[in-house]
Amino acid sequence: MKLLMITAIEVFENDIKFLLKKAAITHYSYTDVKGFRDLTQESVGNNWFASDMNDSQSIIFYAFVPEEKADQLFNSVAEFNKQQRTLSKVHVVVLNIEKSN
Repeated sequence: MKLLMITAIEVFENDIKFLLKKAAITHYSYTDVKGFRDLTQESVGNNWFASDMNDSQSIIFYAFVPEEKADQLFNSVAEFNKQQRTLSKVHVVVLNIEKSN
């Protein structure tokens, strides 16, 4: 059993739901979250938003899934990200579950 966590900006919500369905992951939870990026270390020329602190509307999904489904989704997200022309990507992590009931 694996814990699957996916974060992205809110505009990718439907894309993530499609990728979950494609991986046959039918049970998951998700919620809106506020993403944060501290740009105080970047030069003004590299900072697109011209401010030091940026909040963004983001989303997080999580699910407990068998390893093969986690691998399939991980690969689908990697392929999805390759096709994106935006700076923002879908981020996915797969964590081991030591115990569950």
